[in-house]
Amino acid sequence: MPEEVLKRAQHELLDWQGRGCSVMEISHRSDAYVALAQSAERKLRQLMNISDDYAVLFCHGSATHQFSMIPLNLLPETGKADYLNTGIWSDKAVKEAKRFGAVNEIKALVNQNGQFTVTEPASWNLTDNAAYFHYCPNETIGGVEFSDIPVRGRTLVADMSSCILSKPIDVNQFGLIYAGAQKNIGPAGMTITIIRKDLMGKARPQTPVLFDYQVLADNASMYNTPPTWAWYLADLVFDWLLEQGGVPAMAVHNAEKARKLYACIDGNPFYRNPIDPKFRSRMNVPFVLADESLNTKFLAESEQAGLLALAGHRSVGGMRASIYNAMPMAGVDALIAFMTDFAQRHG
Repeated sequence: MPEEVLKRAQHELLDWQGRGCSVMEISHRSDAYVALAQSAERKLRQLMNISDDYAVLFCHGSATHQFSMIPLNLLPETGKADYLNTGIWSDKAVKEAKRFGAVNEIKALVNQNGQFTVTEPASWNLTDNAAYFHYCPNETIGGVEFSDIPVRGRTLVADMSSCILSKPIDVNQFGLIYAGAQKNIGPAGMTITIIRKDLMGKARPQTPVLFDYQVLADNASMYNTPPTWAWYLADLVFDWLLEQGGVPAMAVHNAEKARKLYACIDGNPFYRNPIDPKFRSRMNVPFVLADESLNTKFLAESEQAGLLALAGHRSVGGMRASIYNAMPMAGVDALIAFMTDFAQRHG
């Protein structure tokens, strides 16, 4: 999270709005908290240019909850949905959706000559009249990102957990966008869902009440006590984003961070990125060392240098640098300097 946001939250922790208490201690149905919630929604609509055709929901839990909510709300029991599988998170979404109905899984991630890439859309066997097309624009673990929308003319459902607010998108191209807060929005425990209103009101009868998008929308995301602290911090992050110049400014900042880091990796034979350059992520940069016996030493020395959480996910190994919106350029520069020095000493 942005340091400025953390400092502001720290300052307000015991005395929010001069009330002598924390935002976590007031009723979520009080006028003050309702005003905060409405403020956060207005700012997000401004940042993403979200029209009134869409509801904005501040949901409990993680994006993984949405793996169940989406088919329960959008997939008729006699229908079929297309799911593009390009990595671990889209694979999890596929597995969960299959518990609720017919899913056409499109396995599009392939390894070509030691690099992971995505097959051409023309080769995908799409379903006629599919209820929706689900995909993950940025795979957090694998570091695979789509630079553009892969298919059009369909009801698109996108898991933007690790790329939301990182660059401008046309929300009107999507039926539903969802994103766990803990990458570019705030702390874990809340997921934002942006859903076209005409897609609501079709939940299956057995859908749990808190999994029904229409119920959440009708109750302004407050059918029960919402994740108030996460919602408050999201509002502060939205303030910070607006102060930075909004999403277009973040896109420029993120592109330059990624350019620098990939240039370091590509320019040094000590490191390698395993992703086709056409699908490289701007948010999550995986890389491997030429001599993997040095992995433990690399992680130990990087931590000593103040560079944390560089270990790749346990399922893929190697290293991974996550450079979300809040990561300053100075952080990327520090990583590049360390990587260069480490390679000189151990290469």
